[in-house]
Amino acid sequence: MAACSRCGVETGLYTCGVPICVKCSDLWEARHNPQNADQIRRTLVGRIVEATARVSEANQKFNEVIGQFPGAIPHPDGVQQIKNVSNELSLARKEVMTAHKLLNEFIDHGIVPEDLKRSRYRVEKP
Repeated sequence: MAACSRCGVETGLYTCGVPICVKCSDLWEARHNPQNADQIRRTLVGRIVEATARVSEANQKFNEVIGQFPGAIPHPDGVQQIKNVSNELSLARKEVMTAHKLLNEFIDHGIVPEDLKRSRYRVEKP
């Protein structure tokens, strides 16, 4: 028997080739794999909140960089800075749209995102 990779208790249970006891496996799954509609909805709303915070932060950075060049042509490094913060803002906005889309699909059609589906990979090793 191997020792659990989290708490050190002896176990014969393996998840993805890593030894883990039943207690630690259940705790991990409870945290990472919501089991009911309320938990799934809370997780999806939390993702929207996190993504919105990233948009706000990226927007602030963008405004700071743009504010450095009021009415003037930025030097070459400034152009790259503008491109970088613009890309960061664009990606953050896409994350918000994706988060909203996933929540809408769940609410309207009951579609659970793949990463939130309950799955167990428990395998007993000899």
